[in-house]
Amino acid sequence: MKIIFAGTPEFAAIALKAFLQSSHQIIAVYTQPDRPSGRGLKLTESPVKTLALAHHLPVCQPDNLRDEKDQEILGNFHADVMVVAAYGLLLPSAVLRIPRLGCINIHPSLLPRWRGAAPIQRTIYAGDMKTGVTIMQMEEGLDTGPMLLKREYTLAPDETAKTLHDKLADLGVAACLETLDLLEQNKITPMMQDNSLATYAQKISKEEALIDWEQPALMLEREIRAFNPWPVAYTSFQGKNLRIWLAKALQQVHDKSARTIIQASREGVDVAAGEGVLRLLQVQLSGGKRMDIADFYNAHHEALIVGERLM
Repeated sequence: MKIIFAGTPEFAAIALKAFLQSSHQIIAVYTQPDRPSGRGLKLTESPVKTLALAHHLPVCQPDNLRDEKDQEILGNFHADVMVVAAYGLLLPSAVLRIPRLGCINIHPSLLPRWRGAAPIQRTIYAGDMKTGVTIMQMEEGLDTGPMLLKREYTLAPDETAKTLHDKLADLGVAACLETLDLLEQNKITPMMQDNSLATYAQKISKEEALIDWEQPALMLEREIRAFNPWPVAYTSFQGKNLRIWLAKALQQVHDKSARTIIQASREGVDVAAGEGVLRLLQVQLSGGKRMDIADFYNAHHEALIVGERLM
């Protein structure tokens, strides 16, 4: 098949790399415009653009696809299908009709659960035990289109957004390639989503990563795993932000107020939560490097006083 590929972040780049190694032909790549990034706010190309240019593919970066000229350019590629993976732009109905077989999306959740911007993080934060990928025929609504293929994945107990991202990226590629083969043979029947079961995966914000110690420790552990590697859950220690990369909920009964240090050693720093105890295992103090708790304890043990409270 002749494919237009549309995507922006690393999740999409993993898919594009697999398509380049398949029997299908990538005839054009669409990705978001270069954005300012880093402390110097230097214009930075997306992972998808970097990969596409390395393979000498035509790259298009419209601000949106509502302009008729941009739609005409897309139509002139005469694609069989447009494959979309974390593109970040909504496609107008006119664009959805341009490729011969329409536009299909690789979505990292089991639709209709977790439609929207952050399905991977929301899956972990909510404590879901099972997720997966859905290959969906795109329509104007946000992740509302008919489902073509679904593949399930059971989360590991210590799953982070990073590990889940990588696993679903690989699973999504395999599912999408299988879907294209079935479409080519006219052997697939779209299934409508049950809108009554839909949930929305709201975009993650940095502000959301501030730890509320009044919450149960189990919820805080999920939050920390969901926000690893971005934006990283944080609290305050000695007047500085303390990012928490890894922690473990302990089902330990206590009578201390939330955020109180209960125990501190090279094995972990135990902090009282609204219910249970959260053991900090890997942290990063503002201006410092990420470190395992044993190294952090060695450097700061004089300040890690039982009975003191994190802010």
